[in-house]
Amino acid sequence: MTARVALVTGGTSGIGAATSEALQAAGYRVAANYRSDRAGADDFARRTGIPAFAWDVSDMETCRNGVRQVEEALGPIDVLVNNAGITHDAMLHKMSAEQWREVLDVDLGGCFFMCRAVIEGMRERRFGRIVNVGSVNGLTGQFGQTNYAAAKAGLLGFSRSLALEGAARNVTVNVVSPGYTDTAMVRAVAPDALAEILRTVPVGRLGRPAEVARCIVFLAADDAGFITGTTLRVDGGKGMG
Repeated sequence: MTARVALVTGGTSGIGAATSEALQAAGYRVAANYRSDRAGADDFARRTGIPAFAWDVSDMETCRNGVRQVEEALGPIDVLVNNAGITHDAMLHKMSAEQWREVLDVDLGGCFFMCRAVIEGMRERRFGRIVNVGSVNGLTGQFGQTNYAAAKAGLLGFSRSLALEGAARNVTVNVVSPGYTDTAMVRAVAPDALAEILRTVPVGRLGRPAEVARCIVFLAADDAGFITGTTLRVDGGKGMG
């Protein structure tokens, strides 16, 4: 059988890069999306041989065009990993409308736009694997992240609803919700705040991007077809209880 095609948004750094590489190692033909870090994406592509495609997931037309480019280069998309995400943290009484909109547009809107761009083809071919990357903070909330937590919580309802719509066509939709993982986004947290967070993680450390990627690859597999509409926490036990 011809290798399946996988597309990872935000796929050239952090959890996305680890996922792109893990899918490649599992035998997929992989495309990685990025938004603005051209130098980083070019370095990633040179190092891994995974082609990188630039577009902004918060716009429906750019997502359609981006998917078209990937399919022209590699073939129809069988696996979509919606990993692209941003933060603009602020307490709600200080949060601007722009901070709210940009996070919702990228973290939740981007998931809709990307799924919309691939879902018809998946349904027609009667196969698809969609894995949406959530966050433990979408399950528990977090101080200063009403926008981010709202977007990641929204992914849960979105994913369950799309899972119901796709089930009869062998299109599965699941969420992987990482805890605090060793990425640039988390390393930007103040050391004292990070130390306080780690005290709430039973395993006592940050997760590794590769640990999250392993879960995504599992849900993307052909033989994961009986798993849909579920949320897999990869959080070192932080969400227990």
